[in-house]
Amino acid sequence: MNLQDEILTIAQEECGEFVQIVSKVRRFGLDSNVQKLAQEAGDVLCMLELMVENNIVTQEDLNLAKSLKREKLKTWSNIFKNNE
Repeated sequence: MNLQDEILTIAQEECGEFVQIVSKVRRFGLDSNVQKLAQEAGDVLCMLELMVENNIVTQEDLNLAKSLKREKLKTWSNIFKNNE
């Protein structure tokens, strides 16, 4: 397995673990799972950073995608409704 494949494989695994803990938070509450949620989110962030460091994606592309997602959420979700 080359470096890119290894980074992508581990990123995939970490995303799966993040999905699992989000599901547990939804079922059992944040209080008992906040540390695990932070751990798994940090693992995903680490893999994103490794993707940038190894030229799989650029930081600029991530920043643009993040900004576009925030704008979509302002239109299609209630997340930002209380902040206005």
